[in-house]
Amino acid sequence: MEKSNGFDYDDLQGLLRFGFGKLTESCFMLLDISDAAVARQWLAAAPVTSAATASPPPVTALQLAFSAPGLRTLGLREAVLAGFSDEFLTGMAGDESRSRRLGDILGNAPPHWQWGGEPERVPAVLLLLYARPGGMAAWRQRVEDNLFAAAFRVRAILPTHNIGPIEPFGFADGISQPVIDWERRQSTDLHERDRYSNLLAAGEVVLGYPNEYGLYTTRPLIDPREDGPAQVLPEAEETPSLKDFGRNGSYLVIRQLQQDVPGFWQFLDREAGSVPEKREELAAKMVGRQRDGAPLAPREAGDIPGIPPEAAFNHFTYERDGQGHHCPISAHIRRANPRSGDFPPGVTGFFPRLLKILGFGRQRPDEDLVASARFHRLLRRGRSYGPLLAPEDAVKPEAPAAERGLQFIVLGSSISRQFEFVQNAWVMSSKFGGVQQERDPLLGTREPLANGEATDSFRRPDPGGPVRQTRQLPQFVTVRGGGYFFMPGLRALRYLATSSAAGSTKDHA
Repeated sequence: MEKSNGFDYDDLQGLLRFGFGKLTESCFMLLDISDAAVARQWLAAAPVTSAATASPPPVTALQLAFSAPGLRTLGLREAVLAGFSDEFLTGMAGDESRSRRLGDILGNAPPHWQWGGEPERVPAVLLLLYARPGGMAAWRQRVEDNLFAAAFRVRAILPTHNIGPIEPFGFADGISQPVIDWERRQSTDLHERDRYSNLLAAGEVVLGYPNEYGLYTTRPLIDPREDGPAQVLPEAEETPSLKDFGRNGSYLVIRQLQQDVPGFWQFLDREAGSVPEKREELAAKMVGRQRDGAPLAPREAGDIPGIPPEAAFNHFTYERDGQGHHCPISAHIRRANPRSGDFPPGVTGFFPRLLKILGFGRQRPDEDLVASARFHRLLRRGRSYGPLLAPEDAVKPEAPAAERGLQFIVLGSSISRQFEFVQNAWVMSSKFGGVQQERDPLLGTREPLANGEATDSFRRPDPGGPVRQTRQLPQFVTVRGGGYFFMPGLRALRYLATSSAAGSTKDHA
């Protein structure tokens, strides 16, 4: 059994610790439950891959996550389900207010989705399979045995395709990821983190541990005196008399994002007058990086916890680029992670921090416009789909049409504070960091404001002249499906597999 400062890696599903990057073949399956009793039987023997290190590394992996309706169908008692967050229980497409906050309107609206858009028909199970090149067919044959066939109906198989370490628009991907503080080395005291850190409290990703507030995120806790099968579960760290169904689990958010690769590059080509250098420059400004991953923001001279100095493409903040002269404020990577600390640069020591908390001493109007990044980080685990189309080919009028995009997957302990906050306040908001009337140039919708003002612009400050502005941006990314799931720890999976854990709930056909 592999443990580290209280972490039982044998109880974590592997995706929380590893991205399975060398397992380049993947198959993401959306399942309905045909027979709950048989599903529990299959679950009891499912070869779920843990986060424990193995030598040699595994050549295949299997991960499981469940929607709220899926847990209910398996027989999880309502009293236990009530311990999950409201957004998980309601679902991604569960109410119009949430859809609007997420930007799921117009062409992104759930009724247009290929899957997950009907709240009453949310897939019960998300099954993630990974394999070495050439190994997926045999792996699927092993997983999809007779018991599996009796337990589940395959709702859909989400497309995935290995195009290497880039995303479909052609930019290097996966460069910036938080480093999980499994060893609990870093303080989580509020207002103690003056500057940006890439080292993240484990409780921001895994339930059952202190988060960046130093608190335990709400999750289902069970009194073992009232539920005998719960003895298999770990103890709640802050309340040892209770068993913790959520511990070593995580919420999983998945969105199928279709990317209009020809539309993106052809628009940039028109704006650049078909000059390749200008086209690349505008693309880099919109993303915040060159295509090879080099950031536009200046390199940070000091230390950044969680980022070694040799990681040149990740060793930066925006402290020396407050006006966006290098990396525009609305650039995609700046909105997705503004790399902000608890306080603006230079505010250190007890009394300066106290004055700032009380609202005194503000020097620049943009200092308090972006929340501290450490409370809103996302651990990304997505995979691309569709054939690779190089930008040089995408600009051609005869560029081949195909569905391309990203199966966007993030893990976290709070759907609302992490994914929904980033999506609403940073990506989709028309106000960010002092910029107004524009959204994320890649992911944003182009819906006008209530007063009719447009939001389809992208501004680039120029220290040597006036602000340059690109207008009438099309929408380059469209949502094709999505859902909220819970990825349990392995002991929680064993608890789910016990028929007595279902209480008096009847199986659902």
